[in-house]
Amino acid sequence: MLNRRHIRVKVMQSIYAFKGSESDDLSKDQKFLLFSIDNMYGLYLLLLSLLIEVQKRAEADLLKKQNKHLATQEDKNPNKKFVNNELLQIIKNNSLLKERFDNHKITNWDLDAEYVDIIFKAILNSDLYTDYMQTRVSTFKEDKNFVIDVFKDIVAPNDKLYDYLEDKNLTWLDDLPTVNTTILKILRKAKSNGSQNTFTPELYKDDEDKQFAVDLLKKTLLNANSLNEEIELKTQNWDSDRIANVDFVLLQMAICEIKEFPSIPVKVTINEYLEIAKEYSTPKSSIFINGILDKLVKEYQKDDKLNKIGRGLL
Repeated sequence: MLNRRHIRVKVMQSIYAFKGSESDDLSKDQKFLLFSIDNMYGLYLLLLSLLIEVQKRAEADLLKKQNKHLATQEDKNPNKKFVNNELLQIIKNNSLLKERFDNHKITNWDLDAEYVDIIFKAILNSDLYTDYMQTRVSTFKEDKNFVIDVFKDIVAPNDKLYDYLEDKNLTWLDDLPTVNTTILKILRKAKSNGSQNTFTPELYKDDEDKQFAVDLLKKTLLNANSLNEEIELKTQNWDSDRIANVDFVLLQMAICEIKEFPSIPVKVTINEYLEIAKEYSTPKSSIFINGILDKLVKEYQKDDKLNKIGRGLL
């Protein structure tokens, strides 16, 4: 679920926060980092639970219409295709997913039900829903495609939901693209007789990725003085006030990764930080960072200071 680039972003945010703190206790920063990463899983569960709550909202709406004093024939015999959507039923009845909801205390929609209504009404007013409800029966594939399209075209881009998530947790906005992509991948992989584990992916690909996050944070912070000296030597013609704080943090991390992580190719490291700079810093940051790293790598190669293991890592 979590990729290395997102891990680097999380480490960047933690180091950026550390710069504004007087704490010298790295355990606090490690705890902050891991908590921030774990919050990403909470966002995944929150959005998946929203699909369940929308299905429940549709169910309640049908029941209310059936019990009306002057119920029409359509009210008494409604089209239950959306309520009975096979994929939504599978997600709703997934016991492993229910455990994760309980463990992460995913109860937001009990208090913030208006956002369930917002998504529900957006679905009802969509062409997707109109086309889907033309018939009363469907195959699992049709049900799945409908849920995928609803999430992709209605849930993920909803501005009010976006604002809600921003208010609840500011770091979720950085997590949202990765989480949305993960949910779409999982929905596409879903099978009518698939494993319950499909909807409960692990946060980290493996233990190595989790250790990478911790090591990158610690090694960057512990070597901050020497990293700063290298950056300052290569930016002597730059007014320090002109260097964006995010750029400085990204340079610290990139240099640390080049020097302290033998198994990661130099090109991979540079490309990753250039992409992060394009997204999180100024328009010219990637050019600036690339120039500094290029000079440093050439010096390391000349002085035989690149400690890389394996072929093609330079």
